[in-house]
Amino acid sequence: MKVVFATLLLVSLLLSSSFLEITTAYPAPAPAPIDSLEFVCVIKCNERCSKAGEHKRCMEYCKICCEDCNACVPSGTSGNKLECPCYAKKLNSKGGPKCP
Repeated sequence: MKVVFATLLLVSLLLSSSFLEITTAYPAPAPAPIDSLEFVCVIKCNERCSKAGEHKRCMEYCKICCEDCNACVPSGTSGNKLECPCYAKKLNSKGGPKCP
């Protein structure tokens, strides 16, 4: 009887261990440094696009322009493009202004 009990216990332990998930610990990705170009562009574009009707689209194009123009984004929510000539010169495929 003891042999049967020991065998059942061993089999149940083996079966239950096969259901356990094997996990590995990966280090969390490091956050972007506060002075990184991406972080600076997000801050500037968030201000620039704060009143935009299409906030998500405005942010998308603004971040592209900001990174291309080395973090130069005109002040205010519209206009003032003369502050950043690179930002003002970018055109979309139809010849219109690319940057909000």
